Amino acid sequence: MIQELDSVILACDMATHGLKKGDIGTVVLVGDAGSYEVEFIAADGETKLVALSRKEIRSLDHAGSLQSRPAAN
Repeated sequence: MIQELDSVILACDMATHGLKKGDIGTVVLVGDAGSYEVEFIAADGETKLVALSRKEIRSLDHAGSLQSRPAAN
């Protein structure tokens, strides 16, 4: 069960927000009917708050490793 302040992984690309599958965010609000407000933070401090459904995110598996990717220009 995903709760507020949980780290989650984006399950699909979201080109309109400049996000890619695998990006890690933090749930800031759990809404009704499986909706989530998730904040993604770039290394330069830029933040993006995106409304997502349960099928667009997955729980962070602590067996994985964090990675970095170049930002799109």
